[in-house]
Amino acid sequence: MNWTSWLLWGFVSTVVLGTIFTPSRDKAKFIGFFLHFVNGWIFSLIYVATFQVLQKSTWWLGAGIGLVHATFVLTMALPVLPALHPRMANEQYGPTVVRQLEPPGFLGLHYGIRTPISVLAAHAIFGAILGAFYTIK
Repeated sequence: MNWTSWLLWGFVSTVVLGTIFTPSRDKAKFIGFFLHFVNGWIFSLIYVATFQVLQKSTWWLGAGIGLVHATFVLTMALPVLPALHPRMANEQYGPTVVRQLEPPGFLGLHYGIRTPISVLAAHAIFGAILGAFYTIK
């Protein structure tokens, strides 16, 4: 594996594109940004591992992996978010004094049609950047 290329392009693809740990909205923005950033770098390892196994790294392969990743996020990760997030209401019980955040709903559509569109686009761009610039070792 080309660790230098992964560190650089995993970082760049993450940059281009909280409240679970704190009730403070100001702190939540920072913590959420930081955790998403670290997650992006960690997930880029999966993309890079795929490139290494296939011995091929192209923008379209990266974008394809990104679309698979986004589909997983929209169909599997978002639906379980209310069960994990201490301040998010769920579909069955609705909001409470503590759980005031709206749940994402199917494909994140409770947040609007732009949510699934932007998730798909952002993950495809993330993968395309990584695939285009990562060099196989």
